[in-house]
Amino acid sequence: MAELATVARPYAEALFRVAQTGSMSSWSAVASELGQIGAHPDVLAFAGNPNVTHSQVAETIAYLVKSPLSDEAKNFIVMLAENGRISLLPEIAAQFVALKNASEGAADAAIYSAFELSDEQLAQLVATLEQKFGRKLNPTVTVDSSLIGGVRVVVGDEVLDTSVRAKLQQMHVALAS
Repeated sequence: MAELATVARPYAEALFRVAQTGSMSSWSAVASELGQIGAHPDVLAFAGNPNVTHSQVAETIAYLVKSPLSDEAKNFIVMLAENGRISLLPEIAAQFVALKNASEGAADAAIYSAFELSDEQLAQLVATLEQKFGRKLNPTVTVDSSLIGGVRVVVGDEVLDTSVRAKLQQMHVALAS
């Protein structure tokens, strides 16, 4: 949804600029929580209820955030509530992470493995992937038994699939043609 991303961009950039002057890690935690809260259907229904005031929406969202909130964070929530932009929170959080990763020269890596990876295996895999992709990676591991064996890695729009399932599909295509 390009429109949603376009509307969320100025909010994410403003949040990122404020985070650069303070603690990036605490702002990252707050942005992540706000994204999760804003994605919840009950929160969206509450925020969209005409019988609920903007201040009630802001207070409720601030109450739901487990991380400590600075005055700037509270003001950010109030501003979003007053402008009816609570539904943008997931997109704002996603764009905030993208801005943070870009400033750090890092990227998120979704790693799908056929089996559970030990900490040592994950560290070795991430080190190899960082060399391949040429940047620091923030891995998220998901077990997907349908891969049969191996891993599938998604970094941005790049995919590295070394799974047995992918190799079998390649063999099937080669034999069928």
